[in-house]
Amino acid sequence: MYEDKTLVCKECGNEFVFTAGEQEFYAERGFQNEPQRCKACR
Repeated sequence: MYEDKTLVCKECGNEFVFTAGEQEFYAERGFQNEPQRCKACR
């Protein structure tokens, strides 16, 4: 089961939430890494 995680953007330094739904999406596609940037910086 996934839970929302708070991550820090490596670009702007702001915190952003990596939601449970996004984590599931990443896992389904085999992505190994968590996002490094917030949505505004992507």
